[in-house]
Amino acid sequence: MTYGLSKFPNFAHAELLTVGAFFGYLVSVQLGLGLSVAFPVAFLLTGVVGFLCYRSVFQPLARRGATIIHLMVASIGLGFVLRYSIGSIWGWKPLYFVSKWPSLDMGPLRITGLWVWIIFSAVGLSVIMHFILIKTKIGKAIRASSSNPELAKASGVNTDNVILITWFVGAGLAAIAGIFRAANTQIWPMTGWDIILPIFAVAILGGIGNFYGAIVAAFIIGLAENCGVVALMALGFSTSYRIAVAFLILIITLIVKPQGLAMFFRRG
Repeated sequence: MTYGLSKFPNFAHAELLTVGAFFGYLVSVQLGLGLSVAFPVAFLLTGVVGFLCYRSVFQPLARRGATIIHLMVASIGLGFVLRYSIGSIWGWKPLYFVSKWPSLDMGPLRITGLWVWIIFSAVGLSVIMHFILIKTKIGKAIRASSSNPELAKASGVNTDNVILITWFVGAGLAAIAGIFRAANTQIWPMTGWDIILPIFAVAILGGIGNFYGAIVAAFIIGLAENCGVVALMALGFSTSYRIAVAFLILIITLIVKPQGLAMFFRRG
């Protein structure tokens, strides 16, 4: 959504996942308040960080006529600032959430409570965002500002405020994803950067700036990566090569259909 409104690839979005993961760790583990408190707190705090990033860095640059390259480079620089600020506060050694999740073995398949929560949370948040985009005034303003900002302004939409709200929500959702990612693996200052390639593969396959296309693309790439892990294990290769699956999908999409799945979700 942020790309659809701001019109540049924000590489610092990966660090917002990391920021959210560490806020969740602070609340859940260091303060001992648990994940039920960590999720809303991390959403709000990371949303504020995303809001401030756009308000203090990208908005002034855009008003001064910065090109997409300038904004992209600025996002890379901002990512370094956030990453090393996190490293200075929490250190660079991997940390772990202490929550224990029940698991169920079904033949060769193991299902954990965490994975179930990830699935239900992803579906639930997608449904909530769908109704926000379709049924609410701010959702309609977001879609209008994304498809035709000049017409939206002429219709009385304050596009600057819409962009700020979108950055807040986008950063908050990144925080939730960051907490789940950290709970499933580990947490360190490179948590978000480690998955930046799959993130952009999803964005490109789904059609840059397209909400519904991104949902479908995330499912496709996630399924492809897990099938790739099975194939790598069968061939005796390291599962760390799973990242190549997202890279391969990214290359094929750019060559065959650069617009991605957006053509199927014109109204998204």
